[in-house]
Amino acid sequence: MAVLEGIQIQNYRSLRDVTLGKTFEKQSSDALPRLMAVIGANGVGKSTLLDALGFLGDCLNDGVEAACDKPQRGGFERLRTQGVQEPIRFEVRFRQTLKDRPISYSLHIDQDARGRVCVVYERLRQRRKGQSNGRPYSFLELRDGEGYAWSGEESEINEGVRKTEIRMSDRQVLGIATLGTLKDHPRIGQFRSFLAGWYLSYFVPELARVQPMAGADPHLNRRGDNLAKYLQFIERENPRGFKAALDLIAQKLPGVHSICHRKAPDGRLLLEFTAQGYDKPFYQQDMSDGSLKLLAYLLLMEDPEPAPLIGIEEPENGLHHQLLAVLAQELQAFASRHRGPQVLVTTHSPYFVDALAPQEVWVLNKGRDGYTQALRAADIPGVQDLFNEGIPTGSLWFSNHFGVGNP
Repeated sequence: MAVLEGIQIQNYRSLRDVTLGKTFEKQSSDALPRLMAVIGANGVGKSTLLDALGFLGDCLNDGVEAACDKPQRGGFERLRTQGVQEPIRFEVRFRQTLKDRPISYSLHIDQDARGRVCVVYERLRQRRKGQSNGRPYSFLELRDGEGYAWSGEESEINEGVRKTEIRMSDRQVLGIATLGTLKDHPRIGQFRSFLAGWYLSYFVPELARVQPMAGADPHLNRRGDNLAKYLQFIERENPRGFKAALDLIAQKLPGVHSICHRKAPDGRLLLEFTAQGYDKPFYQQDMSDGSLKLLAYLLLMEDPEPAPLIGIEEPENGLHHQLLAVLAQELQAFASRHRGPQVLVTTHSPYFVDALAPQEVWVLNKGRDGYTQALRAADIPGVQDLFNEGIPTGSLWFSNHFGVGNP
C-alpha cells in the first residue's frame, strides 16, 4: 500500500509553513508512521490540517477554484494566509511500496490577473534508477499550464521513453488529473490514484441513523449516512468476517451481549443488539451517538479495500475515555495489516495518545506571529527518555511535559 512519507503546507490559513515527516527539503527527517495523532489546544490548526488534506483531493476531483469555493472554505482569499501574497503551496512525498523510490509532488495555486484561481506550478520528481543521492529529476513540470511530461517508465539515463510538450487548456485543472488517466504516464497515474483515494471521516451520528432503501455500498462515506448500505456490502462479500467483526464489536460496546443481523422484508440489513436491561433487541438507529460512532469506526476497519490514507477528526466526541484506548489499539492493528492504510487522527484526548509512542504524535501550537507550528513529541527534550521509563505519551502530555499543546 502506498504511504505518505511527508507533507509541507504553506500559506493555507494558519499553516504559514508547516512540515510533517520527510519531504524534499527535509531529507533527514523520519517518514510519517502508519498511525499518527495530531494534538494541541483549540484553534491551533488541527482541523485546518485535515481540511488541507481534503483540499488537495478536492483540487484533483473538482478543480482548484471549485475546491476553494466549497462552503466550509469560502474562496481563495479566505484560504490564503492573511497578509501573504504568495501562492498556496503543497509538497507531498509518497512511496508506492517500500521497494520503490519516493516521488515528490509540488503544487502551487494562485490567482491570475483577472482574479481567477489557477494552478501556477506543478511538478513530479523522482531519483533515477540506480541513483542513491543527488537531486531527483522531474518527469512532470508545468508552469502556468505549460511544460513537459516524460511518458513511459524511466531508465538510468532518462526520465521516461519520450518527452512530450504539455499545454493545459484549463488552468483550473491539475495536470495529474488529466495525464494520470493515460497509460503512457504510469507514475503520474500512481500518484493520482494515491491522492484520489484519501478518505477523511466527518462522521455524523444523526445521518448514520437513516435507514435507506435496500442496496450495498462498498465503502463507508465521509459522513456515515450510508452506514446501513455499507453493512449490507460487508455482510454480502465476507459473511464470516462480518460475523467475526460483530462479535468483536459486541465485546467492545458497554452492556452489549451480542449482535446479530437479519434482513427486513424490503431487503435492508438490520443489526439486532441484545443488551443488559433490554427485554427486546434494539437496532443501530437506536444506539447512542458514542456507540454508533464506535460501531462505524470498527466496521470501517473491515473494508476489504481501504483508502491509502484515512483522516479522523476528534473521535473522542461522544466516546467514553476507556473506549478511546480500545479504538487506538484497533487502529494500530488496522494500519499494521498487510495492505493496511495510513491513519491520521486529530484529538484532544490523552487516553487515545496513551496508546501511541512519541514518534507517532505531532503537537501543534501557535507561535508569537500567530501561525501554526508543528513539533513531533519524540523531538521534545526529555519526552523519549520518560516514555522509555514507562510513562505513557498521553500522561506526559497531560502532565505538561511537552511544554506546548495545552490550552
